[in-house]
Amino acid sequence: MRFVVATLLATASFLSPISGFAESADVEATIKNIDMSNLSLTLDDGKTYQASEEFNFEGLKAGVKVIVFYTEVDGKRVINDLDIVQ
Repeated sequence: MRFVVATLLATASFLSPISGFAESADVEATIKNIDMSNLSLTLDDGKTYQASEEFNFEGLKAGVKVIVFYTEVDGKRVINDLDIVQ
C-alpha cells in the first residue's frame, strides 16, 4: 500500500509543472472586426481572439484600442480580460 501511495505522489509531483505552461499573455492593439455570431474579436495584429458567452461586447467597436489578456487553449486565443485604452 505504501508503494502505491508513494508512486502516486511521485507521479503527481512530476506532472504538476505541466499546468504552468498554460500561462496568460497580453497584447495591446486596435480592434479590426467584431464577430458577434462567433463571439470573437480580430485585432490589427491579424489574430483572432475568442470570447466566452458571458463576455460583454458593450462599448467595443472597430477602431477602439484595447489590451487583451488571453490564454492559448487548443490553439485558440481565449480572452480572459479586456481593457479599453484611453
